[in-house]
Amino acid sequence: MIETPDGNLSKGMRQLNGVYTQAFNRRHHRAGHLFQGRFKGILVQKESHYLEVCRYVVLNPVRAKTVKHPREWAWSSYRATGGLAAVPRCLKVEEILSHFGQRRGPAQEKYREYVGEGIGGATIWENLEAQSLLGLEGFAEALRGHVTGKQMVREIPRGQRLIGRASLKKLFGEAGKGKAIRDRLISAAVNKHGYSQTEVARYLKLHYSSISRLIKSVNEEQS
Repeated sequence: MIETPDGNLSKGMRQLNGVYTQAFNRRHHRAGHLFQGRFKGILVQKESHYLEVCRYVVLNPVRAKTVKHPREWAWSSYRATGGLAAVPRCLKVEEILSHFGQRRGPAQEKYREYVGEGIGGATIWENLEAQSLLGLEGFAEALRGHVTGKQMVREIPRGQRLIGRASLKKLFGEAGKGKAIRDRLISAAVNKHGYSQTEVARYLKLHYSSISRLIKSVNEEQS
């Protein structure tokens, strides 16, 4: 989990995927990509979901069935934060431990208990709003003013740029006026409002391939 004062996460990830990958490949005499796929960035309401996300991150190896308990995974922050290993210079553990008490030893024990309680539990992805927001009710609404007019700013994840978009029910309120109007609304729902083709297909009870074909047809008409 990364906290940054500037909206430059994508720039940092490009550095990681570029310069770091090149250095890693040279060191280990390998070639090609080091990380698979594009990173997934979500905006977290720190006051309410900070600990939940910290727990989610260190439980990833358990969910992947690589280990049975996070203490068995040497490449995460769990062991150092929980007092089971030395804290490397690049890791800050004071903030998370402060949520569990003032004394380091008892705080580390409570942290380990908290993480253990999350094994087998729900994941943070089940509570996302706008595909990339995690917070209490009203969190997305409070952010609307910050992203208004920034639909093209790529540093902001698409789901966050489209906070407050019209629902599919509202978008297709005029769909009964004819197939041509419906097709244009399908194209707008995907290209302008950020809905996935799968979401639109499910709402309209159409096959995914039909949505893709209709969008292509509308784009060709407008070009």
